[in-house]
Amino acid sequence: MFKIIKRGHRKLSKSDGTDFGYVAPANRNSGSVSTSDVVVNHASIGPASTLVTSTGATIVVAPPSGTIEILPLFKDVPAPERQNLFLRKLQICYYQFDFSDNLKMVREKEIKRQTLAELVDFLQSGSGKITESNQEEMVRMISANIIRCLPPGSHENTGSEIIDSEDEEPYLEPSWIHLQLVYELLLRYIVSSETDTKIAKRYIDHSFVLKLLDLFDSEDPRERDYLKTILHRIYGKFMVHRPFIRKAINNIFYQFIYETERHSGIGELLEILGSIINGFALPMKEEHKLFLVRALIPLHKPKPVSMYQQQLSYCIIQFVEKDYKLADTVIRGLLKYWPVTNCQKEVLFLGELEDVLEATQAAEFQRCMVPLFRRIARCINSYHFQIAERALFLWNNDHIVNLIAQNRSVILPIIFEALEKNVQSHWNQAVNGLTMNVRKMFLDMDVELFEECQNQYTEKMAMAEELEERRESTWQRLEAAVKQGD
Repeated sequence: MFKIIKRGHRKLSKSDGTDFGYVAPANRNSGSVSTSDVVVNHASIGPASTLVTSTGATIVVAPPSGTIEILPLFKDVPAPERQNLFLRKLQICYYQFDFSDNLKMVREKEIKRQTLAELVDFLQSGSGKITESNQEEMVRMISANIIRCLPPGSHENTGSEIIDSEDEEPYLEPSWIHLQLVYELLLRYIVSSETDTKIAKRYIDHSFVLKLLDLFDSEDPRERDYLKTILHRIYGKFMVHRPFIRKAINNIFYQFIYETERHSGIGELLEILGSIINGFALPMKEEHKLFLVRALIPLHKPKPVSMYQQQLSYCIIQFVEKDYKLADTVIRGLLKYWPVTNCQKEVLFLGELEDVLEATQAAEFQRCMVPLFRRIARCINSYHFQIAERALFLWNNDHIVNLIAQNRSVILPIIFEALEKNVQSHWNQAVNGLTMNVRKMFLDMDVELFEECQNQYTEKMAMAEELEERRESTWQRLEAAVKQGD
């Protein structure tokens, strides 16, 4: 069960004199603030007062409880009046509520929820094309609701590192009952066939997209899922924004890799990229290849890679399948960031390596097989049985076995010693059995090569044993000399 953690929301001081506030829409040209269309019962209160925050935003103090007017349904008014009613409903939805107390402003919260639901239904039904001024007002209202400072992450409160724990309950945004409908309204606006991109791009601009990307750091998985869908739809509909979106995501990755190693939405951003990469035209642009080398491959470096490894692996495979010549670059990149002390991460790398090798052709395989199988040999000899087992599972893949068979004269001498050591001394019986199977496969491939490697290994072991005997003999002579000196 999900648990709502109430934290991170600014509590209004007594001087604010309100339980919730309305951020008034400002005229883009003059910077003035309009409050003429606030839907309140003026018989019960005086003129609305305003507050100006430190950031310069103007907030109109909301009326007391019970003074927000319930507006009629769209179906109950004539068609010519619906655009004006749409605007009035938007203005109700500017109000922000304090959800730290579920018993406060219950009626007003429900009015806003119902109003948002009506706006979503109106947009989805296609009852009428929304005027340009109403589109601008709607995007402002959406911004006022979703663009906000996110509460501090759990690791920021405790000082602990981000860990991928299935037992840890995710943080859920308390105001989600409203936020979900606001996100749904934005999504319906973007996907609607009635939305003219030439007009909409004035409001769904670069600044708006950047603020959406900032929200991907939300710890609420429901919010990140909506953001993922919305950004993907924006990328598909607004072609003019595509290079900007790719660059902005790039910058988030750079900051995550080289500065913070903390971000909640890397997995969702990679899911969007997976779809984008799938649509890249061939031959692939140099810009896209640089993105692979500078951003995607280095994403293997951060400690919390397990949280997004599946999505990252999909993106990497998409590149290799699009352009097989990139296989060598990807494999060498994996080797560069190969984990040394993190066993769980190493198992993940071996899984991704198998997927990459499955899409690799013979020429690219030959370019990187020597450093690759030196690493695999070390994995085969690992005392962590899962690493050794996962490395030996590579021989269960027919395509990889075929590549190995074609280059056995290079590969077998590299890994023969690792196989022999496992057979003789590995503690895990499953690993021992898998090693015997791999050893037999090489024997069946090329008996002469196998026997040659075995002879070389026997000679090497004999020389090592002889060297050890000489070392032991030297120490014994030194000990005898010391005793005689005493």
